[in-house]
Amino acid sequence: MNDWPEAWSDDNRNRYGRGSASAHPEGARAMRQVRRPASGGYGGPGPSAPPYGGVPQQPSYVNGQGYGGDTASDGYDSGYNTGQVYGSPGGGGPGGPGDRGEYRPRPNWRRRIKWTAITLVTALAVTSVATYFWADGKLHRDVDLSKVIDRPASGAGTNYLIVGSDSRAGLSSEQKKKLHTGSAEGKRTDSMMILHVGSNGDTLVSLPRDSNVTIPSYVGSTSGKTYPATGRQTKLNAAYAEDGPTLLVRTVEANMGLHIDHYVEIGFAGFANIVDAVGGVTINIDKGFKDKYSGADFKAGEQTLNGEQALAFVRTRHAFATSDLQRTKNQQKFLSALAHQVATPSTVMNPFKLYPTMSAGLDSLTVDKDMSLWDLASMFWAMKGVNSGDGTSLNMPISGSTGGNLVWDKAKVKTLVDELNNDQKVTVSGG
Repeated sequence: MNDWPEAWSDDNRNRYGRGSASAHPEGARAMRQVRRPASGGYGGPGPSAPPYGGVPQQPSYVNGQGYGGDTASDGYDSGYNTGQVYGSPGGGGPGGPGDRGEYRPRPNWRRRIKWTAITLVTALAVTSVATYFWADGKLHRDVDLSKVIDRPASGAGTNYLIVGSDSRAGLSSEQKKKLHTGSAEGKRTDSMMILHVGSNGDTLVSLPRDSNVTIPSYVGSTSGKTYPATGRQTKLNAAYAEDGPTLLVRTVEANMGLHIDHYVEIGFAGFANIVDAVGGVTINIDKGFKDKYSGADFKAGEQTLNGEQALAFVRTRHAFATSDLQRTKNQQKFLSALAHQVATPSTVMNPFKLYPTMSAGLDSLTVDKDMSLWDLASMFWAMKGVNSGDGTSLNMPISGSTGGNLVWDKAKVKTLVDELNNDQKVTVSGG
């Protein structure tokens, strides 16, 4: 009985079994070949199911092709030319998972980069707007400068009156002891500075708290009553103690002739919290000193101060021969170093440090009603610039003292005010 399919000739059988170099492997006889219908599937339009009990009719192989080699015309693909056999366990037919000829479009990197950039810019814009409104809502705009009467004309540039008060509000008994603040009632000013921001360099002028000034006429901040001038002379910090920020601004303007555009105040607790939030402030101390009143105990050299140490540094005056004059210089030096520290990349680029620092600072500040975040930012960058050598810092020029109060040098003060009002580079030296 002949076992070969009827469609195969003797020449086919002999060629298949010769084992020549061009013939298919011997094992190919065991592989069933599936003839793809020209159209449709089995049971549909097209050829009927293969004979021989479901075994597909085997083609003759001539030059590696079935049925005379015209695979394109009869719709047959043996799978050997591409290394694929239909019906294999891996489903390696055309269009299947293993089809090496499957088309995969190249990724459109330009489109991806474009949408990534749009996403990042949108996220940055949303974050910036949210941060602005969050920060703006934290400012305590409690000082109404419209209540200040008989004000001098505004000059060029912007003048900020920056006040460090000894307010103990919010401090526990333990914190007061730790920070050496004492428990005095009310508020006084431990430091006062005028920061002029202009186009010809920024200028920071410290006003000693013991400066001798004349209290002018003023309108009470709470009573609304007008108090006439009596020629009464006292220390500058007494004006703040008497009627708060508005009388202090009125007194500075009346005694200097300089218009104050904005008011900024910070208390003990707020100052220490800002320093701790930024991770401490590095400063170089020229000469070591101790002070039992402020708790200061410093050696000479560069060191990083935490909040408690920083507060002691800016409050100390009993350890110095020039008392308040040296203290104001230390205050200028430290505030500029603090501004520089806040502006470093390690703070600005780290949200886990930036937001706590901003929160501590904004929660601690009391400003005037017209102060905007842009004004506050301008003040901050000017403080940083003074520390970097881009501006000038000095004490108010002093000519002597009377009854323990420091008397301003009137001629130098007039020159200083003229230069500030005209936004000129300051040539005056201070005490």
